Amino acid sequence: MKPVSTITGSMAPLPRSNVDTDQIMPKQFLKRVERSGYGQFLFYDWARTPCGDLDPDFVLNRPGHRNAKVLVSGPNFGSGSSREHAPWGIQDWGFEAVVAPSFADIFYNNCTKIGLLPVRLPERDVNELITLATTDPAAVVTVDLAEQTVEVGDRSSSFEIDPFTKYRLLEGLDDIGLTLRNTGAIESFEALRPTRFPSLA
Repeated sequence: MKPVSTITGSMAPLPRSNVDTDQIMPKQFLKRVERSGYGQFLFYDWARTPCGDLDPDFVLNRPGHRNAKVLVSGPNFGSGSSREHAPWGIQDWGFEAVVAPSFADIFYNNCTKIGLLPVRLPERDVNELITLATTDPAAVVTVDLAEQTVEVGDRSSSFEIDPFTKYRLLEGLDDIGLTLRNTGAIESFEALRPTRFPSLA
C-alpha cells in the first residue's frame, strides 16, 4: 500500500446522499479476481445513458473533472453491501481521497485498508467544496493527513481520524504490512516450536 501524506489536486463533485456500493460498483462487475481494473466501471449506471453511451452530463465524464484526485459527496457515502470492490473502483479511477459528511462504517474501513483516504467534514464545509468544484473545476484542494486539514485557497477545515488508522496510512501499512513488521518474532517463535507441531513457514 502506498503511504498517504498530502493529496493535492482538483475535485469531482457528486452532490448525492446515501450513495450506495451497488451504484459505486454494480454487482455485475464483481466477477473479476484481481483488484485492479475496476475504475472503468465506477458509477456505471449513472455514467451512461439508457442506450449505454457515456452521459456527457455525468460529473466523471466532464473534461474538467476527469483527472480529479478528490471525490466530494453527500452524507452516508458507501452505504449498502460491504463489497470491497467499491473503494477499489474509486481508487483505480484515480481518486486518492473521498470527502463527505459521513460514511458507512464498513466502506470507511475498507478505504483505509487500501490507502484511499476517507475524510469526514461538517456538511456545510462539504457543500462549500461541492459548490466550488461545480463552478470552478480547476479549483485545487489540498488534503493533509499529517495535519488533518483540508485547504482550498484561504479556506481550511480540520477533520478527525483514529490515531492508529492515521499511522497506518502515513506508513503505507495494510493488514499484511502490519503482520510483516513482526517477521522476526514470528520466525523466532517458529524456530522454538516443537517439530511435531504444524509449521506456519
